[in-house]
Amino acid sequence: MIRVLLVDDEEDALDLLEILLHQTGEVEVAGRYANPVQAVEALRASEVDAVFLDNEMPGMMGMETARRMRAIRPDLQIVFTTAHAEYAVEAFEVQSVDYLLKPLTLPRLRMAVSRLRTAESRDGMRGTLKRPDVSIRCMGGFSIALPDEDGRFLPWKTAKQKELCAFLIHHGEKRVDTPLILEDVWPGYDLNKAKTYLYTCLSYLRKSFQEHDLPLSVEKSGDGFSIRLNGTATDARLLEDLLDGMLSAERPDTLMYDKINRLYKGEYMEGCDYRWAVFRQETIKTKYIRVLRGMYPDFRRRGDRLLAEDCLRRVLAVAPDSEADGRELIRLHLEAGNRSEALRVYRQLERVMHELGIGLEEETVELYKKMGRSG
Repeated sequence: MIRVLLVDDEEDALDLLEILLHQTGEVEVAGRYANPVQAVEALRASEVDAVFLDNEMPGMMGMETARRMRAIRPDLQIVFTTAHAEYAVEAFEVQSVDYLLKPLTLPRLRMAVSRLRTAESRDGMRGTLKRPDVSIRCMGGFSIALPDEDGRFLPWKTAKQKELCAFLIHHGEKRVDTPLILEDVWPGYDLNKAKTYLYTCLSYLRKSFQEHDLPLSVEKSGDGFSIRLNGTATDARLLEDLLDGMLSAERPDTLMYDKINRLYKGEYMEGCDYRWAVFRQETIKTKYIRVLRGMYPDFRRRGDRLLAEDCLRRVLAVAPDSEADGRELIRLHLEAGNRSEALRVYRQLERVMHELGIGLEEETVELYKKMGRSG
């Protein structure tokens, strides 16, 4: 049974709520209070799992009551009851389990009790079981792989829910002020509508993380929000740490070659069309190219032609208009007597430059003529 406190300044409302909760067969009412101050004091001595709390009461509003109760019992589950939908945003800010509009109905109350039961079960297991790792992919797109699932990813209710999640993860665990979120994720929207969309998407995120038992949480801080990763690292963060370390070293660590290539599955947030991600996308790409270019001469000195060629191919895959790297790859193929591959790289450069409306550099043209003479 779930033990609860009921808090409402109207006795009739308390009577109805107690009757309906009794009908669910899953709830024990440990106490009921018309005075929120008394309810807060009673919580100190009560072993309860949750509180059903009216949001409009004289003396102390429901939100303030909730905050005081949370200060006493951080794990307390809170369900708000109110006649006014506009308080839903505030209810989210104190991370309530549910928000019930009056008049209450038994089916809707059963749903709230089910959510309480789920939250209680999840919190109880956290103390005894290690939560599974989760994989957050930002390179080559954006997705969150579900733990212990075969190739399944966290589903999104809307595209904006996905973008908001990506945006908060993009900022690490730093708080992002609400005006900045609205400006970047909902540019050009009516301010009131944008705020409504924001809180709706935040609610979707919280429920998604809870339903799939992910070690991620959305937190309210001041006039902003953040996502707590709780030790989870994104592939982008791991890649950047590797690239930064390699760039600061005296000479590149070629043993890391496979690892950085496995992490660079594509550009940062590729294909998502997030304008706020463009700068970091270019930054990571630039670092990756610099590291590959630094590794290339090492592979050449070691006589590892295959890895040297692979280095340049990867540079051209990321920066197809890099003529200097293309010419170097052509020379490598010619040294190996592979004229057909050298010609293929030249044609690729020619096509890219034509699409950009730029002519090939004279050095590249001369290299082509050399191929013709040697053929």
